Formats: sequence, structure tokens, C-alpha cells
Amino acid sequence: MHQILIRPLITEKMSDITVEQNKYGFIVNPRANKIQIAKAVSEKFEVHVIDVKTLNHQGKTKTQFRKSGRYTGKTAKFKKAIVTLKKGEKIDIFEEV
Repeated sequence: MHQILIRPLITEKMSDITVEQNKYGFIVNPRANKIQIAKAVSEKFEVHVIDVKTLNHQGKTKTQFRKSGRYTGKTAKFKKAIVTLKKGEKIDIFEEV
């Protein structure tokens, strides 16, 4: 298995959830399962993971109209993981943003 955690998910909505519910979001490898994600977060950030929720985001179809005709394509698909930590624990990466 290659790298499991690809990058942190930093959005306005995710920032609100982080402050209120102690949940953190990551873009993860589409082949990774919940156990592997929890283990990767625990080892990398030295925290205790209570729960992991995953979402598979399918790519959207986009269409462009140009002089030479119509082009269609898709945006990239990815997998999100929402990780709940033990009460009182934090991940420092998200505090800097």
C-alpha cells in the first residue's frame, strides 16, 4: 500500500467541524480502508483515533464550448476521511491555518 494520507482537507466547513466536534478531514488513498486510515493518523500525529467516516467523491462531468466544438471531460475523483479524535487531543497542522 502506498501513502495512505495524501493531504489534509482544509475548508471553511471542515474548520467549523474541527472546532465544534474535534473531527479532522483528510484526502486519502482510494484503496485505503478505515483501519488503515486510523492507524496512519495515529502513527503520524501521535493521537488516539475514536472513529473514521469515509466518503467516495465521484468526479463531475464538465463541458466547454469553443470555436472548434464541444469538449467534455471529468474532474478527478477522490476519497475523503473524517477522523474523530479522543477528547482533549489536537492535530497541530490544523491549528496553524
